[in-house]
Amino acid sequence: MDILQYPDPRLRAPNAPIVEFTPELATIAAAMFEAMYRTDGVGLAAPQVGINRQLLVFNPSSNSPS
Repeated sequence: MDILQYPDPRLRAPNAPIVEFTPELATIAAAMFEAMYRTDGVGLAAPQVGINRQLLVFNPSSNSPS
């Protein structure tokens, strides 16, 4: 999963709301956490990885789980 950089136009695309948290979204969220920890981030929004959904993962402590 690659993180998009500004000014990639996909970052400004409309984002669909999430009505139900499905197993597919859980898989996406897990992959987003991996990408976030790989880059020493504390948060990552789905549009930043090219998925135009209203989804965000974050860990304010910035500590990757062991």
